[in-house]
Amino acid sequence: MKSNVLKFLQREVELENIPGAVVKVSYKGEMLVQEAVGSRISYPNPEPMQLDTLFDLASLTKVVATLPVIMKLIQTGEIRLDDKVSFFLPSFRVNGKSAITIRHLLTHTSGLPAHRPFYKESWNTEEIIQQICKEAPMNTIGEKVIYSDLGLILLYKLIEIITQEEFTTFVKREIFDPLHMTETGFNLPMEKERFAATVFSEKVASYKQGIVHDENAESMGGISGHAGLFSTMKDVSRFAEMIESDGVYNGKEILPKSILQLSRKNFTPFDEEYRGLGWILKGQAGSSCGDLFSDTSYGHTGYTGTSLWFDPEIKLHVILLTNRVHGKNQEAILRLRPRLHNLIRSYF
Repeated sequence: MKSNVLKFLQREVELENIPGAVVKVSYKGEMLVQEAVGSRISYPNPEPMQLDTLFDLASLTKVVATLPVIMKLIQTGEIRLDDKVSFFLPSFRVNGKSAITIRHLLTHTSGLPAHRPFYKESWNTEEIIQQICKEAPMNTIGEKVIYSDLGLILLYKLIEIITQEEFTTFVKREIFDPLHMTETGFNLPMEKERFAATVFSEKVASYKQGIVHDENAESMGGISGHAGLFSTMKDVSRFAEMIESDGVYNGKEILPKSILQLSRKNFTPFDEEYRGLGWILKGQAGSSCGDLFSDTSYGHTGYTGTSLWFDPEIKLHVILLTNRVHGKNQEAILRLRPRLHNLIRSYF
């Protein structure tokens, strides 16, 4: 399998569908593949991808940082899923949003818009939160999936209100440190050369390396609940191992099994897009985990070209980290991911 996975990815690099990638395949706790291919930066001078390359995880931030923190707050009795957002953020209680709950934000059923280009106004975090609080739902609350960055930005704000400390401090102490994820965080101070490049930035007159790709997250100082997290394959692997082991890592409980099991439940059977708490579930619509992963599979993707998928029926997980936004054919990832997962799953 290993040689075929690498041939597949190398071919995608040659076709200029991705500049490079780091991939890991784990089966029943055994690492079958962990390799780097291609380049971490292509322009102007190519540099090879390395196993310890730092990636902009983009929307994997939602499940690697924000979701685990929400689970922690449920565990400690600070919140419940049906708490209304306006209980913590009274200014949100306008324009028909008073019924929106934490559950709605996690399952993307709040009716909030998918995206707003706040960065074009050069708004900071507090100004962006104020604008989201003024929004009106686009759909009936709880009846349709609209994948919304706005909802996860709100969760980031709620976490800081509830914990009375910075999001970055809480997630590092409660999640990253216990998992020994020493190279995971927001606005990482590592040398520029270690980062996979993303898009060209006029601000720095170069390709972004270590600067978050998402413009709204950048406007928020690089820290948000929807994007902004950077990490390596080693660290994402530690997170994945914990999730796959029902919250346990190195014999220590990081997250409770009961809440993790709940997070994998389908909360949106009324929509063709199945959603758990934070997680994408394999549903009736085409999935980035391909055709062969079992119906109980769950995972998430990131716009920069990252993804993490679990097939619990055979205890398989696949981590793919790419910087596809640095490439020429940026839409190729939409076919690349499912075909790669089909290739891998066909061996089991």
